[in-house]
Amino acid sequence: MTDSKTIRTADLKNVPLFRDLTDKEFGFLAKRAVPHKLASGTLIFSEGEACRGLYIVAGGAVKIFKTSPGGREQVLTVDGPGHLIAELPVFDGGSYPASAMAMGETSLLFVSKQDFHALCLEHPEVTLKVLKAVGARLRKLVGVIEELSFTTVRHRLAVLLLSEAKRRGKQTSRGIEFTLRGSNQELAAHIGTVRELVSRNFSRFQAAGLVKLEGKTVIIPDVDALEAEAASGEA
Repeated sequence: MTDSKTIRTADLKNVPLFRDLTDKEFGFLAKRAVPHKLASGTLIFSEGEACRGLYIVAGGAVKIFKTSPGGREQVLTVDGPGHLIAELPVFDGGSYPASAMAMGETSLLFVSKQDFHALCLEHPEVTLKVLKAVGARLRKLVGVIEELSFTTVRHRLAVLLLSEAKRRGKQTSRGIEFTLRGSNQELAAHIGTVRELVSRNFSRFQAAGLVKLEGKTVIIPDVDALEAEAASGEA
């Protein structure tokens, strides 16, 4: 029978940051990593909370987001298995800079700040890898800022639909079809706008024949036409 420590070690080995650790080092982490099973919609931590440690996504997905004083949400990223969550405040000593929530049933491993510091002191190469991971996240956030600053809602919605079609779409006689995940409110949070503008642009896409909606099913009859629309929507 497989014990929980073995499972935790397997999850840790899926993290690119830890790929070069020895079995002894994996054992150090596995002994200290605390597993958590979360239901969809569970808040993992809130922006401004004191950082207790970092999380490793073992299964499912975690949404990282900011919320305005008026309650408007902006999704920064969605991280899946193998990703670290909250690595930055573990090192800079600050609070969590954004909130995190489980999307669907999610499995996490929690490593306290003290235990992770101990690992880094003993193995400085891990620190360098963390810096590389933080740099990659910063580049991604710069991309989010550019997208929000220099493109229209129409462009961002078209790009999101094209991305979903590429990842999950199936070719049918009517075009590429996929099931829309989330409400218009959640889509709005992903592309940095409000629900009303998502609904309005969906209506425009449908009127132009670029997209068909049947409940939660999205049909893109002509991908090239939607790509042209995305290009024309750049600010």
